[in-house]
Amino acid sequence: MSRSDVTPDPAGRTSADGPGRADRAAAGRAGASGPAGASSGPVGARAPFAERAAGRLAAGALRVFLVLAALFWLLPTLGLLLSSFLSPTDLNNGGWWQVLTAPSRLTADNYERLLANDTITGSLLNTFAIAVPATLLVLVLGAFAGYAFAWLEFPGRDWLFLLVVGLLVVPVQVALIPVSELFGSIGLFETTAGVVLFHTAFGLPFAVFLLRNFFAEIPRELLEAARLDGAGELRLFARVVLPLGGPAIASLGIFQFLWVWNDMLVALVFADSASPPITVALQQQVRQFGNNIDVLAPGAFLSMVIPLVVFFAFQRQFVSGVMAGAIK
Repeated sequence: MSRSDVTPDPAGRTSADGPGRADRAAAGRAGASGPAGASSGPVGARAPFAERAAGRLAAGALRVFLVLAALFWLLPTLGLLLSSFLSPTDLNNGGWWQVLTAPSRLTADNYERLLANDTITGSLLNTFAIAVPATLLVLVLGAFAGYAFAWLEFPGRDWLFLLVVGLLVVPVQVALIPVSELFGSIGLFETTAGVVLFHTAFGLPFAVFLLRNFFAEIPRELLEAARLDGAGELRLFARVVLPLGGPAIASLGIFQFLWVWNDMLVALVFADSASPPITVALQQQVRQFGNNIDVLAPGAFLSMVIPLVVFFAFQRQFVSGVMAGAIK
């Protein structure tokens, strides 16, 4: 190769292959800005806009669908609320939708009659007397049992836990007759204590299953560090396990309270007929539906509002427990 074959490039460097490399680079740049490149630019600019428009349209349609579904789901609740503020005469002459055209027909007289009805107000207190102890007993016993199954070693632990899990599939209806005979023999039939014990017994299997799985995910190193600091099992349970299991316990408490509050079958069988819970009291009012609609509508709405208040009061703990369980 002679010196004449070496061609300097614009930067002052020399190239052994002459102007071929520079020509190819220039040709490449020209091709990128040529007709083909010019034609591909607008297409690349239109594609993201079309995708964004389609995404916004789909998101808007989804929002509209969710709003309509929520309104459709809440329509019976809205109808019950408006019916509770209508007089018996207006309810007999038309449905709750007449409020949309004549809002002046709304009145609070039904709730005044409700507070004056000793059967309904007493049934609300009886429901609290059943739901609160049944919830607390399930939480306390389930937390102790869940910790024992998760971190304590004792003979037959795994087999006993399998037995507890197997109790989850036992329906309530199967136990009504034998438990009725048992409660009748020990004097608990048609008593508030009998209803509480029944709900506690059938709520414990799910509580033990849920809390055991949650407590088992606590790092062992954390518990060992607490034991090295001199913490016993009871103090370890109270100071370490319970604070970490707060979301799961709150979620369990919400479920148990809602189950007990809305139950009618167990209350209808085991509760005292002279002091029934709200579900049984409302069922008794249905027999005279035509005359007691002014009491039935506000009573039904009030019995539905109280669980909703409990749920929204512990909503943050409930969501935290659900998310923690999903992550684990």
